[in-house]
Amino acid sequence: MFTSTELRQKYLDFFASKGHKIIPSASLIPENDPTVLFTTAGMHPLVPYLLGESHPEGIFLR
Repeated sequence: MFTSTELRQKYLDFFASKGHKIIPSASLIPENDPTVLFTTAGMHPLVPYLLGESHPEGIFLR
């Protein structure tokens, strides 16, 4: 059996091993954003980058 922390890390490690970038988690209650479109889809951490801000890994998502 895994703890929830171990399971989450294995999940992240799997996707990182496939070339995906791990970005920080975001609150389910977004600050200064009245929309919930991306929050309900689990995409809220990407909103700043989709709006043109630089990604900390230097990745462009456009």
